[in-house]
Amino acid sequence: MPEWQVTRPRGLEPAQRDALVMEHLPLLKHVVGRMSVPHGMEREDLAGYGMIGLLQAADTWDPERGLKFSTYAYPKIRGAVLDELRRRDALTRNQREMLRDVETCVRRLSHEHGVAPTPEEIAKEMALDVSEIEEILADARAAHECSLDADSGGEERTSLGALIGDPRCEDPHGSVEFDEQKQLLVEAIQELPEQEKTVITLYWAEGLLLKEIAEIIGVTESRVSQIHSAAIYRLNRRFAQRNGGRA
Repeated sequence: MPEWQVTRPRGLEPAQRDALVMEHLPLLKHVVGRMSVPHGMEREDLAGYGMIGLLQAADTWDPERGLKFSTYAYPKIRGAVLDELRRRDALTRNQREMLRDVETCVRRLSHEHGVAPTPEEIAKEMALDVSEIEEILADARAAHECSLDADSGGEERTSLGALIGDPRCEDPHGSVEFDEQKQLLVEAIQELPEQEKTVITLYWAEGLLLKEIAEIIGVTESRVSQIHSAAIYRLNRRFAQRNGGRA
C-alpha cells in the first residue's frame, strides 16, 4: 500500500493536521507528477498550487465519514492545480492560435478521409515538423485537462479534445464492451512507435511519473509529455477507427 494511504484518528489537533499534510506529500508528488506542465511553467509551480489543495483537504477532512484521507485529498489537490491553471490561462495567444489551426486541420482531414489524421499527416499538411505537432498536442492536452474538469458535460467535446483525452470505456468492468476495448487497447499499444510504446507502458503499467520516465529514456520531462500526448492521440485515433470514425 502506498505510504500516503493512511487514515488518521478523528478529532485532529493542529499538530496532527500538520503531520497529516507532511505524511501525504508523496500523494502531492504523485498527483502533480502525472499532470502535463504547460510551457512557461515548472513542475514546482504545479506542486505549489497542489499544496494549497492538500492544506484545504487537511482542514476540511472529517475522519468520522470513513473516507481515507488520500481519497478525499486527491481531487482537492488536482482541482487546486487546475483552478490556478485556468485562472492564469495555461496557453499563450500564439499557442492557442496554433491549437486552433491543428484542430481545423484534424477536422478537415477527418471529414475528407473518414478517420483522424496521424501526427505525421498533420505535420505534412501544415508544413511543420512532427516534433512541432507533438508539442502542440502536449499543449492541447494540458488545456484539455483544465477544460474537462471545468466542463459541466453540456457541451460537445471537440474532435481534437476527444483525441487527446485518456482512452476510457463507459461500460463497467467485466462487460463485453469493456473487455473488447481493453483488448483493443493492448493491441493498439503494441502498434505504437517504439518510444511512444515505452512511455505509455511506463506511465500506465508501471505508474511512473513523467520525470522518472524522462530519466529512464534519457530525454527531458517536456519531451516525455510530448511523446505521451502523441501516443494518446494515436490510441484514440485507433478507437475512433473501430467506432466508425467517431472520436
